[in-house]
Amino acid sequence: MMRLMLMMALLCSACEAPPVFAGEEGDERQKGPALGRIEGQVIVGTATRGRIVLFLYDAARPPPPVGTGRPLTFTVVSRESVFGAALDGDTGPFTAPFAFSLRGPGRYLIRGFVDSNDDFIPWYGVTADTTQGDVGGAAIDPVTRASRVVEIGVDEAGLPIPALDVPVSFSDAAKLPVDRPIFSVVGGMESVMLNGQPKVIELQATPINEGVMNQPTPAFLVRFVDDNADGVPDDANGDGIPEVWPRVVVRKIQTGPNPLIDENDVDKNGIVDAVGESYEHSNAPDDDQPDVVVLAAGFDVTEYAPALVDAMGRVKTTPTAVPRLKLVLQPRAFDAANPTAPQPIRAVPIGHYAITVIQQTGQTWRVPNELGLEDALRPVGLPLVSSQSFVIKVQ
Repeated sequence: MMRLMLMMALLCSACEAPPVFAGEEGDERQKGPALGRIEGQVIVGTATRGRIVLFLYDAARPPPPVGTGRPLTFTVVSRESVFGAALDGDTGPFTAPFAFSLRGPGRYLIRGFVDSNDDFIPWYGVTADTTQGDVGGAAIDPVTRASRVVEIGVDEAGLPIPALDVPVSFSDAAKLPVDRPIFSVVGGMESVMLNGQPKVIELQATPINEGVMNQPTPAFLVRFVDDNADGVPDDANGDGIPEVWPRVVVRKIQTGPNPLIDENDVDKNGIVDAVGESYEHSNAPDDDQPDVVVLAAGFDVTEYAPALVDAMGRVKTTPTAVPRLKLVLQPRAFDAANPTAPQPIRAVPIGHYAITVIQQTGQTWRVPNELGLEDALRPVGLPLVSSQSFVIKVQ
């Protein structure tokens, strides 16, 4: 029951934990258009305490696990503003105001979490995501419970119409059971070569508890995909192989001293560059447009399959935490610049590739990352973890 799937729905980023770029709002202001704002209340129903971190996304580029969008900006609501002098164990609900200012007209999504461990550092991919005990939240439709699209419109005079009274809800139903899916490759290898045959490597959940990193309980949350809730594992592409969580993307990165940069995303904003590397497609002439090169890859969960269904053979609604997963790499590449119509590439492009694991919780982990950089490049305060420099090589 080997799962070999191309993560075609992964849009145009490798889905590393979301960096946020200082000066973005100032840059937008310098362009001259009238800017609006989004204001509302966080509504928090939990005994978990911590500051509230809110992210703003372009609605066309949602974050994991739905997509791979990166936040346009973020804001923080202090613990004191939300919880005040509330007693331990009090679940509220608690409320506090928030605002995103200097935003242009558009459609947005809001996600967030209660930072229970006070360990969110937005500037590094390895510290910019949720960890065990954090409580997730979002702006949702009160009737359908689906994500709410928050819109800053434009009036007849061309001025932005602010989005006001937007509620963002948090509850223990979205409490994170484990840390991020931090992994290393079993065997202690620095790299693996992918030639003309499939390659199987094993990923091991790897705790890191050093410096500013405090994630002792990483795990892979494995579950058959059952989006239509009929109890049967989904097989959207009809290949006879059930789809599973977590998902994986193996994307080509720049070859050089800094392996954190995806090829054709030099500014790391998650959007394919206007100018960059282009490769010959198998079924069409080269369009000379920059490609988002991903390998065909997927997890083989054969050994865990019996634990993923109940006594009636129906898909369990809760995931099973496991310490290891087999990753199968195929010597086939695709251009996923258009995620709805990925194009096969004639020959697998030579270079280095990064692995990103995406949990159904939206938590992600990518290798290589900042922890594997050389001393001269690694940000101050992050430990050196040699396993985090692993790459897949194609020659």
